[in-house]
Amino acid sequence: MLFHVRMDVRIPHDVPAETAARLKAEEKARFQELQRSGKWRHIWRVVGEYANYSIFDVDSNAELHDLLLSLPLFPYMQIQVQALCRHPSSLHDDDR
Repeated sequence: MLFHVRMDVRIPHDVPAETAARLKAEEKARFQELQRSGKWRHIWRVVGEYANYSIFDVDSNAELHDLLLSLPLFPYMQIQVQALCRHPSSLHDDDR
């Protein structure tokens, strides 16, 4: 199942810089792990914002939910999720 996810990150200003840096490094490592597994297929930065648009390829709503909860920056995110399905005119066979 494909999902379009927007993530807006809002780390409070009172979080110590060292803590924020550690969380960002842990987030990057987790992201790269999920990208290598094929679960996090694409990510795009939103210009001028601490936000991204991503495409996830997971087996269920519950798997996506658990995956998002596993992100180190999850407590500081506002997340919007939209389920996607293959368009009948798509030329790409991997748009499932």
